[in-house]
Order: sequence, then C-alpha cells, then structure tokens
Amino acid sequence: MPAEGGDDAVDTLHSGSGTIYDVLGIGFGPSNLALAIAVQEYNTQVTTEERIVAGFLERQPRFGWHRGMLIDDATMQVSFLKDLVTMRDPTSDFSFLCYLRERGRLVDFLNQKTLFPLRIEFHDYLEWSAARVADLVEYSCEVVSVQPVTEGGEVRWFDVTSRDPRTPGQLTVRRARNLCIATGMEPHLPPGTVLSEHVWHTSELLPRVADLVSSGKPVRRAVVLGAGQSAAEAVEYLHRSFPDAEICSVFAKYGYTPADDSPFANRIFDPEAVDLYYAAPREVKQSLFDYHRGTNYSVVDMELIEALSKTMYQEKVQGRQRLRMLNISRIREVDTAEGRLGITVEFLPTGEREVLDADLLVHATGYQPQGIGERLGEVSKLCLRDEEDALVVGRDHRVATSANVVCDIYLQGGTEHTHGITSTLLSNTAVRAGEIRASLIAQRLARRQPADSAH
Repeated sequence: MPAEGGDDAVDTLHSGSGTIYDVLGIGFGPSNLALAIAVQEYNTQVTTEERIVAGFLERQPRFGWHRGMLIDDATMQVSFLKDLVTMRDPTSDFSFLCYLRERGRLVDFLNQKTLFPLRIEFHDYLEWSAARVADLVEYSCEVVSVQPVTEGGEVRWFDVTSRDPRTPGQLTVRRARNLCIATGMEPHLPPGTVLSEHVWHTSELLPRVADLVSSGKPVRRAVVLGAGQSAAEAVEYLHRSFPDAEICSVFAKYGYTPADDSPFANRIFDPEAVDLYYAAPREVKQSLFDYHRGTNYSVVDMELIEALSKTMYQEKVQGRQRLRMLNISRIREVDTAEGRLGITVEFLPTGEREVLDADLLVHATGYQPQGIGERLGEVSKLCLRDEEDALVVGRDHRVATSANVVCDIYLQGGTEHTHGITSTLLSNTAVRAGEIRASLIAQRLARRQPADSAH
C-alpha cells in the first residue's frame, strides 16, 4: 500500500507493505505487550495458516513504562504473580519467575520473603519480555490517522497511518482486520496549568530532579499537589534529593488515606469480579466502584505514610522542620513572574491564604484515559455509545460498532464503566490478553463459516 505523500510505505514488521494484519496494536505498554506474548505463544502451537498475524506500533523510541517514577527503592503495589502471563498460563516462560531465573536472582528474591518486587526490577522484567517479542513491534512509530476501508458496503479493514518523529515527512500505511488500542493514560492536570522548568507532573519526576541536581541550581522550597501514592513518593524523593529544601505537601484531605489491600477488598481485582461487574446494573457498578476506590485511587501505602510521619516528628525534635503537610488546603493561584513561583494556598476551614515562594511545583494529580476520538478519528464515528455517551463495549473488550462494520476494535483501558476498576491496572493484564486472543480466534472462525458452508 502506498503511503500518503507519495512515498512507498515500508512495513518493517513483516516481509512486505502488502501485509494485512489480523490485529494491529496501537501502543505498546504492559497491556499490548501481554497480548503480543499471548499471540506469539499461540502461534508456536498452530499451523502457519492458523497463526495470528500481529503487529504493534509504539511512539516511544524503546519500551518504557512510567520511567519518570522509577524511584530506586519504590516497590510494586501488586504481586509479582500478576505479571504478564501467570494468571493466564502459570507454565509460560515469560513469567517473572523465569525472568528471575535467567537473571540469576531467583533464590535471592525468594529470600526477600516478599510478593512485591522493586519497581525498577519489574520494569526490567517488562523490558526483558518486550525484547523477546521485538519482531512484533515497531518503535518510534506515531499513529497519525486511522481510516475505515470499505468494500461492498462493508467496513472490512482499517488503514493505520504512522510516521517516525525523526522523519515526519515519510508516512507508512498498514492495513488491519482488527485494532487493539492500548495507548495508556495521559497526565491529568488542573485547568489552566502551564508546565515549565518550574512546574512538572510526577511523570517527569526523575529526569527533572536529575537535571536540577546536575545543574547545581539551588532548590529552597518545592510544593507537591496531591494525596495519592505518587504524591507521597514525590514528597519523599524530593525531601532526600534536596537536603536543604523545604518540601510542602498540599492536599484537600485531613491526611493521607491508607490503601486498602486487605484480602477481601482485594477480591475486586479477581478475574471473576470483572464478570460480576460487567453484568451488574449501572447503579450497582457505580456503588462497587465507589466502595472500592480506596484500593487504588488517592491512597498511599501504609509503610510510606508511617515513614513520612516519622520524618516529620524527627524534624520537630531536631528543631528544623523541612517537611510540611498543608492539609485541608487547595492551591488557588500560581504566579510565575521573574522565574520564581508564588503559590497561593488556601486553608479550607477558615479561608485563610498563604503565599509560598517556591522553586518547584509538582502536580501529583494522576492520569486520565485518552478519548477514543483522539486516537481513532473518523473510525470513532462508527463506534456505538449508550445514553450517557459512553462507549458500548462487549465482555471480550470489543467496541460495539455500526452494523456494516465487520472488523473489530478492542480496548485495553478506558473501560472502567463496563469492566471495573482493573481496566487500567496490571492485576488483570494477563487474563485480559488471553480473552482478547480468544476473541480474535473466535471472530476469525465465525467469519470463515459462511464461506466454508457454501462448499
């Protein structure tokens, strides 16, 4: 297929530009990585004719997952058993345990007596896995458009146009029978926020701090907005990275809320919970989501809460308090004049306001899913929506589409309204990849049946 702009398309994922993919994944974080593994494992067990022709497009130059928050001593908040494969197939050699064995650390990890590896270690596991399916993914590949392709009045394929940011004038078009969208979350910022060298989101924390430390620029005060895990981690990291600075944590709560990781509450992350959530009435879905927000949203690990509290008390004893908690408070205004920040903080019970003269403002304000219109353009008009304008999504993660569309769009993420709290989390990644793979196989068989029955 010729690329737009007159140049021939070069599809480096497979042997030629005429390849039609059974599934083309947009985004290559943990979710689509898990799908790539599931597809590769399936393809090794079937004939050439039965194999799933898959490819994945990722705009980053290499695999990376929340690199800006890979703090050296931060641990995962989910068990290592909820890796890319174990919940789907405990015998897979893509498991975290197989990774440890290959790295020569299996016994050492077991001796730590923990279910929660270091975040940097789990990221290395993800990179190790991604390297093993590298032939299925194209990096530095930014998708710029998705167009429906019609034949005989039916939308049979999608043409996905992408470009390499290093050569933006050259476009590549790939054709697919199905898409799997897993572009992850984007930083959420308060309205009107302007990012700069003094104002960041936590997604940039580590590289920004490294730049400041290497430049030697003094940091006298840093302000962190937010009350979740990322906020608390940013507060702790800034506190030790800048030993002469005052670190102020601003949040509307009275104090950090501990994450509920108790055994019964954690059942909301079970695969079976997705079935129950999906089939439940709308009001029950909302109740379940509200009841169990404390397992994931705006909560902090108890160990970190206690460590920060201990630090504050030690500083009071020593008479030099660098760590301040501005609770029941909100940021009302940020003045960026003259290369410094004037941050107006309101204490909500009294309305009293204080202006903090600061060098840094770090927004630990979470993430939000990208709208499907931003990712799919015209194709999004083919997707069905309910009375609340939310996408209609099947249990197998397929978006419901117009009757004349005979190809499918799968979503990994952005389905909290249908599949529950684990839609964007690692907990069900392996199981979800298996469900999508099974659906791809079933849909392919269903489309072949009419042709087969004609003979």
